[in-house]
Amino acid sequence: MNYNQIMADLKNRIYKPLYFLHGEEPYFIDSICDYIDDNVLNESEKAFNHSILYGKDVNLIDVIEAARRFPMMASHQVIIVKEAQNIRDFKLLSDYLNAPMQSTILVFAHKYKKVDKRLKVFKDIEKKAILFESAKLYDNQVGPWIVKYLEAKSKTIHPVAVALITECLGSDLSRVVSELNKLLVVLPKDQVQISEDMVKDNIGIHRDFNVFELQKALGFRDSFKAFQIIDYFAHDLRK
Repeated sequence: MNYNQIMADLKNRIYKPLYFLHGEEPYFIDSICDYIDDNVLNESEKAFNHSILYGKDVNLIDVIEAARRFPMMASHQVIIVKEAQNIRDFKLLSDYLNAPMQSTILVFAHKYKKVDKRLKVFKDIEKKAILFESAKLYDNQVGPWIVKYLEAKSKTIHPVAVALITECLGSDLSRVVSELNKLLVVLPKDQVQISEDMVKDNIGIHRDFNVFELQKALGFRDSFKAFQIIDYFAHDLRK
């Protein structure tokens, strides 16, 4: 199941007893965890049915014992295990999945590295629950992803603005989304498109010294401007 399918099910309140989220891209893992954290339980239900645990502080036996508890005055309890990459062995999850608590939503956030999906436990999770790999986007995938992210919010973005964002922020989706959300806040209500100037004014990209201005200077054979931009880049790298 991919990210969009998982999010669609969550929004329709279709829950699985266990979500094991792993991989090198933290954004998708954080996004799923945050949605579950914010939306499954209301504030009064969270008092007795909501737990955030950390992999470095718990062992899997304790996590499973907590997962087997019944919720109190709620349809579900939510347990999110952050930093799950610090748990050394997940074999016990195979036994748990033979008879999982349907009223428990147990989430493991195993960020920054993949698990070995050839292991039996992860095959069991993939078969009986949700095993989601959050893969890093390639550089050439970030631009189209930005466009789709904004389309989902009924907004558009100028192609040069997309290129400026990817040039400045690379493939770090958490930073990209943070900056896009800032742009959406300052976007006038009567506009639907994020412009090149908005990006230059709000994301800390120098108006005169960037890759596009360098390309322009080279195209016009303006060696003085080109050397100015290159010197700016070199100075920036030395900081």
